[in-house]
Amino acid sequence: MHSSSPPPRCAACPFKREERLCCVPGGKHPPDCPSAAHTDLVEKSRQVYAQPDIRNFARQAARVERHSYAKLPDGGRMPCRPRILEIVAFARAMGYHRLGLLFCIGLWREAAGAAEIFEAQGLETISAVCKAGGLSKSELGLTGEDLLNPEQPESMCNPVLQAELMNRAQVDFNVLLGLCVGHDTLALRHLEAPATVLAVKDRMLGHNPLAAVQCSGSYFNYLKTPM
Repeated sequence: MHSSSPPPRCAACPFKREERLCCVPGGKHPPDCPSAAHTDLVEKSRQVYAQPDIRNFARQAARVERHSYAKLPDGGRMPCRPRILEIVAFARAMGYHRLGLLFCIGLWREAAGAAEIFEAQGLETISAVCKAGGLSKSELGLTGEDLLNPEQPESMCNPVLQAELMNRAQVDFNVLLGLCVGHDTLALRHLEAPATVLAVKDRMLGHNPLAAVQCSGSYFNYLKTPM
């Protein structure tokens, strides 16, 4: 590895998708393009994919991606299944039978619906809510303004327990639904089986965080003002 290689900033790439080196052999690229500036890591990643388990995982993910599009008569493509069915398809492709569903109590209706869908598709679903364990937020040293309801007992979110419950149940694949920022990180750190995300928490935007990004040039332009 060359110590002088610039860190990647792919989000700022000025070239169109169909022109980029990462998509087209010999394509265009800026100086900090990882495909050109970090060829040692590109080769290292290739070697990782040579491992049978990683190769199969990536292979099945790519197959699920492809078959989540339907071909149109004109040669175009159209998405043909929502993410929850992509999760089902991937689980089947990998031979998974028992799913772990780690969800936020604020999305208990959605969790019940997701579990019903997974079960209907033949996947046993073990679920754990974020408040499991009933530990008080006071154990984290939180008081006063750091609590939503200072006058009432308030249970902390316990993603570590959620993860350990899934580990003990020996689930094959974990699905996160609506966990808070940071709580999802703790869950992912402690889960033993692989994990994916069905939806993330966004209290303000109905759990559609991309709406703020998509409108950051208009209604949400205040997001670009330093906090």
